[in-house]
Amino acid sequence: MYPPILPRRQVLRAATAVAAASLLPSARAQAAWPSKPLRLVVPFAPGGSSEIVARAVAGEMAKTIGQNVFVDNKPGAAGNIAMQEVANSTDDHTLVLGHIGTLAVNPYIFAKLPYDAARDFAPITLVSKVPSLYVVHPDLPVKNLTEFIAYAKTKPGQLNYGSAGNGSAGHLAFEYLKMVSNTFMLHVPYRGTGPMLTDLMAGRLQAASVGAPALLAFIKAGKLRCIATGTAQRLPQLPDVPTVAEQGFKGFEMTQWYGLMVPSKWPKANQAKLETEAIKATRSALVVEKLSHETALAVGSSSAEFDAFIKAEQARWKPVIARAQIKPEGTG
Repeated sequence: MYPPILPRRQVLRAATAVAAASLLPSARAQAAWPSKPLRLVVPFAPGGSSEIVARAVAGEMAKTIGQNVFVDNKPGAAGNIAMQEVANSTDDHTLVLGHIGTLAVNPYIFAKLPYDAARDFAPITLVSKVPSLYVVHPDLPVKNLTEFIAYAKTKPGQLNYGSAGNGSAGHLAFEYLKMVSNTFMLHVPYRGTGPMLTDLMAGRLQAASVGAPALLAFIKAGKLRCIATGTAQRLPQLPDVPTVAEQGFKGFEMTQWYGLMVPSKWPKANQAKLETEAIKATRSALVVEKLSHETALAVGSSSAEFDAFIKAEQARWKPVIARAQIKPEGTG
C-alpha cells in the first residue's frame, strides 16, 4: 500500500520546518560567543602598569564572560606591532589594551602608522587611569609647583628634566606643563624609567614626571620631592600634595590611561557583550582594590564615553606634540 499523498501546503510547511531546524546550530553558536578563550594583547613588556591593569581586569572578566581571558605581551615599536597584529586579526576573540601612546600620541609622531586608531578599532571601555606625578631632586630650592615654575623662569634652559624616552608619557607630561606655564627646560630622554630615576636621584637631572606606582616609595623615603599631581583631585596616598590645577592651571590633568579596544569588524553583538562584562569587571570591588593598591584609578566607562575620551585626548595632545616637535626614537 502506498503512503498517503500530503497536500502541497503541508509539504511546504514541513520543508520550512526542516530548513529552520538546520539553521539552529549556527544560531546557537553565534549566541554562545565567546566560544573559546579571549586573548588580551598588551603592547608593552611585562612588569609595567599596563600588565597590572590588563591582568586585573582579565582575571575578573573571566569569571562571568564564560571563557578564560589570557594576557599576551607583544612589545615593540611604541606599541605599533601589537596594534597592527590585532587590527589585522580575523578572529573575534582577540582584543588589545589601548593606551595614551598608541591611540593619542602615535598618530601624531609617526609619519605613517600600520593601523588607523579610529578606523580599525572600536572602543569598549576605559579601564584605568594611572596618575602622573611631578617630582624634583630634594636639593632643588622649591617646595611646590608654583615655586618650581618661578625658579625655572629665572634659569631658562638651565634645568633638565628626564623621561623614559621620546614620546613617552613622562615626555608628554612635562611638555604639556612647559606649554601651559610658558617655561623652557631641556629634555633628556632615557631608555626606560629606571635609568632616568637613577640619574634624577643622583642629582644629574632636576625634575621628571612619572606614573605614581614607580615613584611613591622614593617620595616616602625622601629621595624625591613631589611638587604636584597630575590628577583632577588629590591622591589619598599623597594628601598634602596639591594638584597642578590647584596651583594655578585650571583644568590641567595628566594621567596615563588604558582601555580595551577590539577590531572594528567584530560583530556588534559581541562588542556589546564584551562591553557589559568589561565594565562589570572593572567596577568590581576586587579590581578597584587591586588598582588602588598600585595607585591606579579604576574607571569602567561606556564605549561611547571612551570614544569621546579618546577624541578629546587626541585633540589635547596634537598641539603639544607639534609645539615640542616630538619625534619617535631614532628619527633625530
